[in-house]
Amino acid sequence: MKGIILAGGHGTRLLPLTKITSKQLIPVYDQPMIFYPLQTLIEAGIKDILIIMAPEHAGHFLNLLGSGKAFGVTISYEIQDTPSGIAEAFLIGENFIGNDDVALILGDNIFEDDFSLVIKNFTEGASIFAKAVPDPERFGVVELDKDQQIISIEEKPQKPRSNLAQVGLYICDNSVIKKAKKVEPSARGELEIVDIIRAYLYEKKLAVSLVKGAWFDCGTFESLFEAGAYRRAKLECLSSD
Repeated sequence: MKGIILAGGHGTRLLPLTKITSKQLIPVYDQPMIFYPLQTLIEAGIKDILIIMAPEHAGHFLNLLGSGKAFGVTISYEIQDTPSGIAEAFLIGENFIGNDDVALILGDNIFEDDFSLVIKNFTEGASIFAKAVPDPERFGVVELDKDQQIISIEEKPQKPRSNLAQVGLYICDNSVIKKAKKVEPSARGELEIVDIIRAYLYEKKLAVSLVKGAWFDCGTFESLFEAGAYRRAKLECLSSD
């Protein structure tokens, strides 16, 4: 299993902070944001990781993460010239992925859960994760039946069919590369990850698990503050023990 962290984009919702640095390099309490998704992959046993980043911040990522030796992993780098959608990560990372399966995590997503068992037991298809949220219209929305099997997934619907948001972690078998090559740009000009997920759903090879612990999508000042406060409280709890 290879790992990809998608850390491109302009981070416009966090201006003016992102005028001088990448969103994924902004501190979340005591660590740069990208440390959290990196740790999620490392804790899941993934040792070969690709960082996809915007060209203007490439040097910053290299200075921070280097070869990955300090983290006990191997880190490679690729450029995303323009933010053209999450699904583009599989095209940019095609040579890196090779013949392996891949776990893609968004560089602004912070998880409390440990995904090592899901990754260890993964065999084929795709596995995605969902979390109940108060504002599902901001995300891809997952609809489940009474047996907790996925029925549908919609990208930022005006009238969500559930309150389950698809979080920024996707585990896919090697067929994801072929699927990504078939994706056409959406109305907003992006290669949407939901089109790849639907392809797996059509093949009846899509599994969904619910995220039990905390999850933060740190694309806004509110979520950035909440994630930092959570990290601080967690460290204080550990120190008191």
